[in-house]
Amino acid sequence: MNKGNPVYTTEAECQDCFKCVRNCPAKAIRIKDAHAEVIPELCVACGRCLAVCPAHAKCVRDDLGKVRETLSVGEKPHVSLAPSWNGSFPTLSAAGICALIRDLGFAGVSETAIGAQRVSRAVADTMKESGRDVMISSACPAVKEFVRVLFPEWVHTVSALPSPLLEHCRVIHETFGKDVKVVFFGPCVAKKLEADQHPELLFAALGFTDLERLIHEKNIDLKTYESIPETGGAFELEKAQEGALYPAEGGMMESLNVYDGVPPAAGIAVSGLDNIRAALTGTKPSDIREPTFIEALACFGGCVNGPCVTSELTPLERIARVRRNLTIPPKGVERTPAAELECPASALQTEPEPAPDEIIKALKRVGKTTPEDELNCGGCGYDTCRRFARALAIGKAEPSMCVSYMRKLATKKANALLNCMPCGVVIVDSDMKIVECNAAFADMLDENAKMAFEACPGLAGANIHKLIPFGDLFTEAFESGREVERAHCNLNGKLIDISIFTIEPGRTVGATFADVTGMELRRDQIARKAREVLAKNLTTVQDIAWKLGEHMADTEILLRSIADGYSSTQDQGSWKDVGKDETTPEEEK
Repeated sequence: MNKGNPVYTTEAECQDCFKCVRNCPAKAIRIKDAHAEVIPELCVACGRCLAVCPAHAKCVRDDLGKVRETLSVGEKPHVSLAPSWNGSFPTLSAAGICALIRDLGFAGVSETAIGAQRVSRAVADTMKESGRDVMISSACPAVKEFVRVLFPEWVHTVSALPSPLLEHCRVIHETFGKDVKVVFFGPCVAKKLEADQHPELLFAALGFTDLERLIHEKNIDLKTYESIPETGGAFELEKAQEGALYPAEGGMMESLNVYDGVPPAAGIAVSGLDNIRAALTGTKPSDIREPTFIEALACFGGCVNGPCVTSELTPLERIARVRRNLTIPPKGVERTPAAELECPASALQTEPEPAPDEIIKALKRVGKTTPEDELNCGGCGYDTCRRFARALAIGKAEPSMCVSYMRKLATKKANALLNCMPCGVVIVDSDMKIVECNAAFADMLDENAKMAFEACPGLAGANIHKLIPFGDLFTEAFESGREVERAHCNLNGKLIDISIFTIEPGRTVGATFADVTGMELRRDQIARKAREVLAKNLTTVQDIAWKLGEHMADTEILLRSIADGYSSTQDQGSWKDVGKDETTPEEEK
């Protein structure tokens, strides 16, 4: 992200939709690490990406800060106001908008159209010269950059005259001093390029959106200025006349009609960079034999439809607002012509042209090996697969931009994952039709279903109710929106554990089918073995107990006989003398 460029991308907001790539007329956007990035050297600051980005990740460089700082220290810049202002502030009169801007702290307001009139006078004089065949207007800085980037062979045909804004800045400096600062308010982003190239003339180029921000920051109520009536002396300098036609397509050519001596020439008004590209592609300046003036504006319909307009008016209403109170001078009016302006040389940014074999390699990277694979769908942002391959070869694009390639890749990965899973997997839509299933699921079904799977892998379109006896579980999953689990369901003599889960609420569910028949069989075998071991142990214990009982009986008989023997001996003598040997007195001791 380079906030120094007039237009840049906020990477954190980029959603990788590539819509900016598809719509950029100069193809000045590259994809880096799956994010769109503006290429400063190629960007013409037309602002197209600002309008099409759905995530608002494209931003305009904020130059309002330095203007605030200037105002805060007491400096009072002069304002150059684009003639399309009443299309963005339709409720204000010229006196009202001027009073509002002065109350914001600016010294005064004059119309950019004053510079446009001088440019028109100079163009009219140039057209009188012989030997000049083709001339492209220099009024739009985005067009000048567009020609420089994409049509370098046409660069020499672009007028060397300044744009109306830069000529107006000259007038302001001539009138109020070279040290005054000029701030532009208008509908254009590309004017920031002119501020960067000519800081000695233009201090800052802001949009009508920035003017609206200043108004809100100052807590100014527009209604206060809506009641100010139209007056003749609202603007500094004189009031613009034919120069106010510039914001609408064809306005510049119309303004040339007020000057005497302009020879008949083929005038062509082209608005929109796509239309300009179509007009110049395949044509060389030398192919045009007649004197031709090309009025070229980057925004379709003219500046009234620029990216920094603020009102909800339609383009037709904006044009009508521009023409309101417009005064066209009588033919032959005298104007001071603008002088040519020396612009800093811009190096032509020519992209490297990849060799044919590099294009082929790039195509193979996205799975396009035959002409039939080149769909030219435009999903990547390029008109053809070959142009995308060129961008891929020079590093402006990434393979992930190719929609068909990514879809095939995702399908291959999904199929590989499904087929390698040991359990059965099936995806079902809300019509109870199978979207996809793997071979393990088909193996759990009957022979007819297996044959159908061989003929149509995935069984797409088959009704789940006709394949399994418990299809109502899928209905329950759709209706409840929760996971559904069932254990030990009987399917063709197999015990199946089923788990159904939501993929897209109300649209798609997935299910896993785990065959637990073998597991249950092993459990039965283990239980049977355990019972057998238990029975053997019980028999052994009983046998031990029986043998212990028999031994105890014999022991009891023996002890009783011994006891009886002791009893008869006691009757014949003293009990204590029984079994006593004769001993000496010393032994007794």
